[in-house]
Amino acid sequence: MKRKLEEEDMEIVWQTPANPPHRLDYIFRNGRRHVRPYYFEFIAHVKNRWAGKTIVDLFTDEFKGRSHDYYVSAVKCGRIRVDGEMVPVSYIVKTSEKISHFLHRHEPPVLTSDVLILQKEPDVVTVCKPASIPVHPCGQYRKNTVVGILEAEHGLAPLFPVHRLDRLVSGLLILARSASKADFFRQQIEGGMIKKQYIARVAGEFPEQEQVVDANINHNAREQRSTAEVGACGDTTPIKGKTACTKFTRLSTNGVHSLVLCEPVTGRTHQIRVHLQHAGYPIANDLLYLSKHVNDRSASIPASDFCENLSTEHVDSNEDFSIDPMCTNCPDLVPKGYNVHEEALWLHCVRYSAPGWTYECPYPDWASLS
Repeated sequence: MKRKLEEEDMEIVWQTPANPPHRLDYIFRNGRRHVRPYYFEFIAHVKNRWAGKTIVDLFTDEFKGRSHDYYVSAVKCGRIRVDGEMVPVSYIVKTSEKISHFLHRHEPPVLTSDVLILQKEPDVVTVCKPASIPVHPCGQYRKNTVVGILEAEHGLAPLFPVHRLDRLVSGLLILARSASKADFFRQQIEGGMIKKQYIARVAGEFPEQEQVVDANINHNAREQRSTAEVGACGDTTPIKGKTACTKFTRLSTNGVHSLVLCEPVTGRTHQIRVHLQHAGYPIANDLLYLSKHVNDRSASIPASDFCENLSTEHVDSNEDFSIDPMCTNCPDLVPKGYNVHEEALWLHCVRYSAPGWTYECPYPDWASLS
């Protein structure tokens, strides 16, 4: 049963990034891994552009996830403090002051798939990252990350991710077990010595011959979306974005979808997804980049493929977790604004190699087109 805590009776243990995740922090329900809500201290230092604002206006303007009234209440009861001290709602912040925001933290759920350890060496761990799980703490995610789960369930820490995989992408992830080993890999990446291979399931019958897409990638951070940019013949206007190149080779096709080997020469945000869209063969379940005009090559994707193991019901839990009287997410387990229909992208990292080493990951079930 969930238990509501009255503010005056609360015995709250505030967590910080120094507190490691534990196995019992997780709740499994309806094909999802949830994190039991916990109390957390967010810390920021006043930037120059924040200075001169009241503490309430600062939070209302810069952190729009909660209302003005919430921030007024949080300041009055000490959930928001400056340099460790309670302040009035009219307090004017000054540059470099430390601001703490103590809140009841709800992390978004991820798919329940285990983080499978592929190889464990003295200085390197490789895993098969499931789709939907971020690699490391970012945004709303802290414990529901590959790094957090490996520490909670396998006692592996510290870990230093060698490369990046987007949250919705699955497959091989290499993690160094020391800063020096991470630096070794970083030097190889910067030196262009590492060969990267992914597979994608795309809409349509991909051409038999190798395709090379050489188009700049222009990423819009606000919209979290990238575009491919190429210059028109005779146009001298500078092309937007960063140079990017990807090689594509068809592995198999059933006429509706194709399995394609993707070898990015560069590493730009959403590069493979955008270059496949640019080539006219977007990833067949990529809602962000699936073209509206694909000549019906993708047909209609069955709901069972689109939303495997997802529940459309109101997501809550019978497990024991405390309801905080000031929390804007309670009594729900899932934070507000989270898309419960989010799915795994049909893009999977299968191999990284460089002189002297190769790491591989098995293919996912969706790679079979039969």
